[in-house]
Amino acid sequence: MRSARSTLVTAVSIPLSLLIALIVLWAQDYSLNILTLGGLTIAVGRVVDDSIVVLENIKRHLGYGEDRRHAVITAVREVASAVTSSTLTTVAVFLPIAFVSGMVGELFGSFSITVTVAMLASLLVSLTVVPALAYWFLKTPGDAAGVDPESYRQRVEAEERQGRLQRLYLPVIAFSVRRRKTVLGIAAALLAATVAMAGGLKTSFIDQSGEGTLSISQTLPAGTGLATTDKAAQRVEAALTGLDGVASYQVRIGSTGGLFGGGSGGNSVSYTLNLTDGADAAAVESSLETRLAAIKDAGEISVGGGGGGFGGSGIEVSVHADDDATLKAATAQVTEALAGVTEVTDVTSDLSESAPQISIVATGEAAARYGLTDQAIVGALRQAVQGATVTRVTLDGAQHDVVVGTGADAPADLAALKAVTVMTQAGPVRLDKVATVTEVDGPVQRTRVDGDRTNTVTATPVGDDTGAASSAVRAALDRLTAPAGSSYEMGGVASQQSEAFTQLGLAIAVAIALVFLILVAVFRSIRQTLILLVSIPFAFVGAVALLLVTGTALGVAALIGILMLIGIVVTNAIVLMDLINQYRERGMTVTEAVVEGGLRRLRPILMTALATVFALLPMALGITGAGGFISQPLAVVVIGGLVSSTVLTLVLIPVLYTMIESRREARRLRRLPVEAPAPATPEPLPVG
Repeated sequence: MRSARSTLVTAVSIPLSLLIALIVLWAQDYSLNILTLGGLTIAVGRVVDDSIVVLENIKRHLGYGEDRRHAVITAVREVASAVTSSTLTTVAVFLPIAFVSGMVGELFGSFSITVTVAMLASLLVSLTVVPALAYWFLKTPGDAAGVDPESYRQRVEAEERQGRLQRLYLPVIAFSVRRRKTVLGIAAALLAATVAMAGGLKTSFIDQSGEGTLSISQTLPAGTGLATTDKAAQRVEAALTGLDGVASYQVRIGSTGGLFGGGSGGNSVSYTLNLTDGADAAAVESSLETRLAAIKDAGEISVGGGGGGFGGSGIEVSVHADDDATLKAATAQVTEALAGVTEVTDVTSDLSESAPQISIVATGEAAARYGLTDQAIVGALRQAVQGATVTRVTLDGAQHDVVVGTGADAPADLAALKAVTVMTQAGPVRLDKVATVTEVDGPVQRTRVDGDRTNTVTATPVGDDTGAASSAVRAALDRLTAPAGSSYEMGGVASQQSEAFTQLGLAIAVAIALVFLILVAVFRSIRQTLILLVSIPFAFVGAVALLLVTGTALGVAALIGILMLIGIVVTNAIVLMDLINQYRERGMTVTEAVVEGGLRRLRPILMTALATVFALLPMALGITGAGGFISQPLAVVVIGGLVSSTVLTLVLIPVLYTMIESRREARRLRRLPVEAPAPATPEPLPVG
């Protein structure tokens, strides 16, 4: 802006827009969290765009020496349609995210609402507050003593055409409109290269690199007691002591509240490690694996990411079968196949866990002779082992269970259990006289999905390319021949990623359709609307390139950035094309209008692009800390795409516009009636 007053007037739109957004969030009972605050952070770079365009146009008219009131009204009228339509396109891009189902909708619904409200608030501020502040605080050439308004106007107009930026841009746009086929060929080559580069992108669900936690799981043989498990856990804790990068850790032995209220026993240990600020999670994980590998006879120990509270990072394969034998064989087949996949590690199966159990099967004839049923035997065993709760009493304000037992010690071994006395109508009888009591190995838990016995095989991807790991696992499963009566199904993070990508792909398609409808309504021309939409794929050139350079995976957050990029590309193009159309209405030719429009809109387009880039730069550098798993990939995509889209807006849009509108203008001129030439007056004959 090259003016402190202009900068302050423009900057007012930031706190006002965010304040309005906060009021709406409060009214809708949204909480402040990393998603809503992330939306506000991203909005900072966008809410100032409309104000920049409005104020820059006001300054230009004031520089022409126009009356202050007339200059403000005229300038706002010129760009009101452009900033309104550009803001509506951005809203149309973000709003579909609020209606996405599944985990993506739950995570990013409030995020999209926050950005949408902030953008609408910025439009309101740019068309009301900014013009009023400009009227009060900006100076005109007549306000300064000794300044001739006419000479100042001439200097402003000369600077608009011959400023430093304009001198650099004029040869570029002049070459582009002359060599349209060359420019389109270069653009097509860049697009083809982008498609080729996109195949090398890593894909993931939600990036876990920004999370400052690691997890460790330790599993001992099923049936291991808590005391033995505790001793094994202490050996792992000793390895954690003094490990660089670990600030604190939490240990949980056993688990409760499992499926149907049951637990998984005391043979499992889970560790949650909180890393120090700035610690390299990959380096800490590598050091941790080295230390844990030296621990022997402490069960199976595996290290993984913290998960960030949004689900684990493991790839799961659900195995379904009709009976236990088929399920066991199919699970072993899948486990062996995944163990040979180099893209995954830590292949585990919950079917491998088994624990010694007591099997009691009533002997038909003997039990019938004593009038015993299965329920009677179960009741007798419950009475002998844990007693029976018959009522509850209140003592000193507290309720207590009244448990009636046999008075004898609970059976401690198989022999004692066989000797348990069961009361019958014919008198007491030993349990082994009416039932077969044996010790067998059985599964710790049994899971059914849609009535089928189900087991889960889990594998952890190596690195952060979940897409490549999922493809490798799927290829390994395709090579298997499933036992009769069994089937496989991919799940876990692979299923979540596939669902999220499908939902966001649908949101992108809906966003483009909404943008198309808005642009048709604004420009009243399908041709010009298609010019704007054709530029969208070319904006992905910088996004894909920066993702590859930084090694950032294409995940949910990056796809949200692509959505945001669509709105930015169309926004800048609308501002440029709207002015070009205004110049054509004033009688300029297509080429003259394109060149003049590009020169006049060069500064505001560059300013809005730089404002957004610098607003997203802290997030791209990871300064945002724990929220980086969402904001960093998004910022990388938008910054990379914004650089390429700015060039495309200033070069490709004029080329496409000139190519289409010039032909249209030529056809219109050919259809005009041609006046017949007047008959020639015959020359007089020479005299003589």
